[in-house]
Amino acid sequence: MTASVESFRVAYRDALEHHLAARGEATLAAGLDLGRRALTGDVSVLEVVETHFRLLAELGVVTSDPEPDQRERGEAALQFLLQTLTVLDVASRGFLDRAHGYTRQRERAEHLSEQHAFRRTLLESMQDGFFVADATGTVVEVNPAFGELTGYGPATLPYRWPHPWLPIADPDRADAVSALTRCVRDGGGRVSIPVRHRGGKRMWLAVNVGSVTAAGHEPMFVGTIRDVTADRLAAEHEKATARLAGAIAAATGVTEVLTIGLTECRTAIGARRVLAAVWPTERGAPVMHSSGGDAVAWSSLDPGVRAALDRVRGRPPLTVEANPAVDSARGVAISLSATADVALWIESAVPGPLTTADRALVTLLCSHLTLALQRARSYDQARTASLTLQHAMLGAVDIPPGFAARYEPAVPPLEIGGDWYDAVTLQDGSVGVVVGDCVGRGLAAAAVMGQLRSSARALLLHGSGPGALLDDLDAVAAHTPGAACTTVCAAVIDPGRGTLRYSSAGHLPPVLAGLGAAPRQLDGAHAVPLATFACSPRPEATVDLPPGSTVLFYTDGLVERRDRGIDDALGRVDAILVEGARSVPAAVADLLLSVLRPRDGYEDDVAVLVYRQPPSRLRITTPAEPAQLAVIRRELRNWLAVAAVPEATAADIVSATNEACTNSIEHAYRGRTPEMVEVTAEVEVPHRRVRVSVVDTGRWRTPPATSPDRGRGLALIGAFVDAVDIDRHDVGTRVHMTTSIPSSSGPAAGTGPVRISDGARGARDAGSGAADPEPR
Repeated sequence: MTASVESFRVAYRDALEHHLAARGEATLAAGLDLGRRALTGDVSVLEVVETHFRLLAELGVVTSDPEPDQRERGEAALQFLLQTLTVLDVASRGFLDRAHGYTRQRERAEHLSEQHAFRRTLLESMQDGFFVADATGTVVEVNPAFGELTGYGPATLPYRWPHPWLPIADPDRADAVSALTRCVRDGGGRVSIPVRHRGGKRMWLAVNVGSVTAAGHEPMFVGTIRDVTADRLAAEHEKATARLAGAIAAATGVTEVLTIGLTECRTAIGARRVLAAVWPTERGAPVMHSSGGDAVAWSSLDPGVRAALDRVRGRPPLTVEANPAVDSARGVAISLSATADVALWIESAVPGPLTTADRALVTLLCSHLTLALQRARSYDQARTASLTLQHAMLGAVDIPPGFAARYEPAVPPLEIGGDWYDAVTLQDGSVGVVVGDCVGRGLAAAAVMGQLRSSARALLLHGSGPGALLDDLDAVAAHTPGAACTTVCAAVIDPGRGTLRYSSAGHLPPVLAGLGAAPRQLDGAHAVPLATFACSPRPEATVDLPPGSTVLFYTDGLVERRDRGIDDALGRVDAILVEGARSVPAAVADLLLSVLRPRDGYEDDVAVLVYRQPPSRLRITTPAEPAQLAVIRRELRNWLAVAAVPEATAADIVSATNEACTNSIEHAYRGRTPEMVEVTAEVEVPHRRVRVSVVDTGRWRTPPATSPDRGRGLALIGAFVDAVDIDRHDVGTRVHMTTSIPSSSGPAAGTGPVRISDGARGARDAGSGAADPEPR
């Protein structure tokens, strides 16, 4: 027992005895002091209670005594004990409360510690990257998965904005920054952005961002990242494949397929360039095609690239061979054809090994190219066969002089149709013309066209006029499947008389354009198409053809358009005929097709036949001066164009005339005052020849045979024209030059004989080696 406890017991005894004696409030209050003394003296409640009941036994106080006085003393003693224990009870409760609070705090701390450990374990076990960013965008916490995805882990925190894993390229970086900024501004969301791993690899991440705001704190941002590179690449590969397939879908030739396909492959793969080598069927170097359209020679390639292409082309299609050892270029070679004649070289823009995804994309793109090449080759074969058939049906291209014919096939699908033309020289020197258009297109229409064209040519050669020809052709069409509603325009042109007889079976009317006159449509003999309604006899009409006038026969594909009216196209036809009035018919036909051609090509096949009526006789009278030679050449050249003389023949005529005029100017007036030189030119219609005469009033003489430098002018003239006749008189010299007008495929002018006749001694043949006469 300690001294404090013994002292407490003595004091408790004295105070209890006084309270039992007095039983007042003052003595009862002493219990509070004793309670404080017990609390400060480390006297326990148990010791206070034991002391109290021991003293009651010593003082003889019995709480259960039935005597009133004893019972009151017992109650007073109990009140005193309770008064003493009041302080101890309050202290005990406070202590217990504190003890309970500590326990709760400790339990809470332990719980928080467990939660923190669980949270860390959870974050570290996440496969998605996790990050926490403050209000400025600085990343202050990441999990290990974040570091694995980006290369930036917890060890190097914090990461300030803009973050180091954003792409380096300016466009991609700007797009990523803009997407993240917009997401944060909206309070959260999901975006996919390109990033660059710390190791340099480019990838795509799906970022989920959320905003968190605690009371009294600035907002924070938490989020996750996930690698979506594979999904993104799959989508890009699908888009690239669809874009390539769409781009080459309309390609119809091997060259077109490669031109489009190589460019699309380079864009999809991100290559520096893509080359294709196409080996010919015979031995020789391959033809190179480049993605940029640049000219690339086989000999200019790196020897390693040539070896790789030559090696891989003999392997099965779509065999991919990586070639990292090439000195000047790193890339892959791919075989594209089972016939070992096409191989592809894809040159990388960034050095590095070919990834599995890249190899899959290359194989997928090349498979589409392979199929497109097979389709293009099949199309080329079918187109060649169809065009050969159509050209055979159209007959020979050797049309009569004065005519120009053009056939423009439609774009899809085999460039064959039912339009035709024909021009044949008849026995009387006139020319029969037929232009027609069968319903439909393709081989069926071409077959009908061939039958009707053959029948029409036979009827022309038999001597049928335009109306009678269409009457007979009606019967042929009625017995030919698919020939109903065919439109035909038939005509007979007499160049000597300058007349045109024509009849039309539902066809577009011909157009007549005279020199200096407005074009007009010849619609005076128009009737229904073939094999529709009976209209025999079919009407005919006759018109005069002014000298130098142009007649155009054509089919509806030239002027009919889906997006504009036919009147607009007919107005353009008239303008072209006026513009080409002094051009050869071939130039007029080419101008018509080029000006009226739609941007995507003709949707229907087109047949065009242009005829030029011979012009009036040309007469040029000019002083015998060298400066006038240019005037003579210019006027003669323009006249020959109007006369529908082909350019090569016209150039020969102009050269021969220039030589003859030069002789007259230099020699006819030697020793005399120069006078005049006259040049005349005319078309001899029955024989389709051009005759040019050069006349002067001087006197020529034959140079001596001993002169080696003279006598070559006539030989030169004879080399340009078919025949040369020279009439010499005392009052002048006349040079006659004759040249036949060839057809579109006829022979060029050859060297002809030179005949010289002297008015005083008669004619004599000087031959091709005749000397050049000089003035006497």
